[in-house]
Amino acid sequence: MTGRRLRASHPVVVLRRLRAGVLAVLAVTTLLCLVAADRAEEQIAASERTKEAMTDIDRAHEQAVKAERALSRLSDIEDPVSIALTGTGADFSDAAARISSHLTSATEGNGAGKRGLSHIQFVQGQLATIVEMANAAVLDGAPAVLKVVEALRRQPEREGEDAIRFTGGLEHSLLDLKRVESDAEEVQSSSDWRDRRLLWPLFMAPLAVMLLLVCATGRVVARRFRRYPSPALLLALLATASVDVLMCVDRPLDVAITLPVLAAAGALTYLSYRPRLAEYRFPRS
Repeated sequence: MTGRRLRASHPVVVLRRLRAGVLAVLAVTTLLCLVAADRAEEQIAASERTKEAMTDIDRAHEQAVKAERALSRLSDIEDPVSIALTGTGADFSDAAARISSHLTSATEGNGAGKRGLSHIQFVQGQLATIVEMANAAVLDGAPAVLKVVEALRRQPEREGEDAIRFTGGLEHSLLDLKRVESDAEEVQSSSDWRDRRLLWPLFMAPLAVMLLLVCATGRVVARRFRRYPSPALLLALLATASVDVLMCVDRPLDVAITLPVLAAAGALTYLSYRPRLAEYRFPRS
């Protein structure tokens, strides 16, 4: 029993365990980097798509304003025959077609899930209704066209001081749709995998363990081997710390950068322990 205890407490055995611990920390750090980068990149990509959808909705709103102005000019014509002959006009038709095109593009980048999709479909239905109303109104004269203009810019209903979304005309519905996508984009931007309050403890915990293991290694090497700790081990610690810190303060690092750095840290760790471990050879039992 005494021989086993002495052998178990031998500095070389301790160093082997410390080396295994440091390499395990590096493996955990690598896994964390891969998972955090993957999840964060997914959220960043989703956020960018949602921003593009918001841009499409903005453009659709601009076209809705142009459509309203085109019908307003048409409602100023007093002769119903001239209105019937003119029809809704090229400006209104082009604006309506572009609104439909922008809404279709917004569907591809929709970040609000089924709720956002249902709202987009609702607005598309509003657009189809407005086009049908406009085509019928030109046959009935200026007052009927003016009613279509009012339908385009109708104010939403209110509940107290707050406007109820999607109860107004097409122009306001497009603004409400943009707010829905904006809310979704805020959720994507504040994802846990991009939240520094989560990332700091997630990456600093293994770094703190690695620091303790490195300090323990330095103590064993200094007291038992009468040597200075290997600079390679300190370089490995610094490389790991740089990756951990950058993962927390910057957008997720590319794995093409993190993997080589952590692999180099692993190699430095292995080499830093090798000279001391080579001083002893234990027979295999």
